[in-house]
Amino acid sequence: MDFGITIKPDISIDRILSLTQQAESSGFSYAWIFDSHVLWKEPFPLLTLMAANTRRMHLGTCVTNPAVRDVTVSASLFATLNLASHGRMELGIGRGDSSRRVLGKKPTTLEALEEFVSTFRNLNAGKTVDLDGVPAKFPWASGVVPRVWVAGYGPKALRTAGRIGDGVILQFADPDLIEWCLGFVREGAKEAGRDFRKIEVMAAAPVWASDDLKTAREHVRWFPALVSNHVMDLISKYKPEELPRALTSYVKDRGKYDYLHHCEVGSDNADFVSDEVVDRFCVLGSSDDHRFNIYLMSGDEEQTLDAYKHEILPHYRR
Repeated sequence: MDFGITIKPDISIDRILSLTQQAESSGFSYAWIFDSHVLWKEPFPLLTLMAANTRRMHLGTCVTNPAVRDVTVSASLFATLNLASHGRMELGIGRGDSSRRVLGKKPTTLEALEEFVSTFRNLNAGKTVDLDGVPAKFPWASGVVPRVWVAGYGPKALRTAGRIGDGVILQFADPDLIEWCLGFVREGAKEAGRDFRKIEVMAAAPVWASDDLKTAREHVRWFPALVSNHVMDLISKYKPEELPRALTSYVKDRGKYDYLHHCEVGSDNADFVSDEVVDRFCVLGSSDDHRFNIYLMSGDEEQTLDAYKHEILPHYRR
């Protein structure tokens, strides 16, 4: 089992680099960064600095999308960063949430995502691709193709992850919901003639390492509110019986979501989220309860990394 961190780029650049270095020295294998270029800082200059200030960690977006940047731009960014990091880049990608919705736009289609991933891989591999009748190639690329992690919640997106992903990103820590999701990933892998066992699974959620559950819940309640945006999207596309109630029932009292307070501790975006949902979606409690890709955005990032270094990572190594 590998551990990773995800950083929301609304903190200072110096602190982003400090947290990344602290995570690497603590034994984390991955450092991811949100891509929502209007709400927060542009991720790719930050990834450049993170690559220059680490030696072993794999780095990437969690997640970008096919619509914000032209595929040749995104592919060139990753190909360049792969040269700078000596092959440590990874692509986390989804249909687009906050970076699209804050501009009044909808997430893009799964078809666009699949086409993006194919072109991205070919360009990074140094192959020639056809872009509207014009051949394009990166003759300078290293040929090392970043692994692709596909984020999804619904059956169609999860099947897509199974068909094309090196890994799948699941944004919650609920074991039952993860099992439900992986059933569709397995179907997609079978459709594409792939070995499901070779697809890696990332469970991404915020954490709070403490026995004080009341305080812990208030620091991570924003997360199920974030997930509710994707749940509302699913409800508009699927019949109720096609989705688990454990995923959909908690949004019935959801109010309007303000993206200007996206992923914000204490935001009233999360007023509708119950303690039961927080406990299922997030990772709270003692060190025995902690694993996954942790979202470092609860307010005590350095202390969280220190707890993982001394209490949690050694536990799993043993």
